[in-house]
Amino acid sequence: MTPDDRDDPFDDIFREIERMMNDMVGTAGPQEGEAPGVQATSPTHVDVYEDDDLVRVIADLPGVSRDDISVQCDGEYVTVSARNDSRTYDERVALPAPVDPETGSGTYNNGVLEITFDRSQSTTDIDIE
Repeated sequence: MTPDDRDDPFDDIFREIERMMNDMVGTAGPQEGEAPGVQATSPTHVDVYEDDDLVRVIADLPGVSRDDISVQCDGEYVTVSARNDSRTYDERVALPAPVDPETGSGTYNNGVLEITFDRSQSTTDIDIE
């Protein structure tokens, strides 16, 4: 067996690093089973934090204009959608606690979207007879 006949033990690692770098800069080619020229939905990196009063959602949306971002909330889930010339982001995230969607406010700075919601305080005691 010659060295050229063996698989490079680091080939998988280098291939994964290249895929991750392409994802970050938006130059990934068509994925397996995807036609060339089709925009792929990119996974959105979303973190959710909570404290006693607030629920905070932070999403990384590099290269997106603020006007191309859409956020919807139903009190239990938040959906972040955005689009730029090379990517489409669409992420639905379950919130760790019920929130009041009417209290939502957000900022977008340097590719980072931050949305805060007040926790919903609407609970009802139920009398059992």
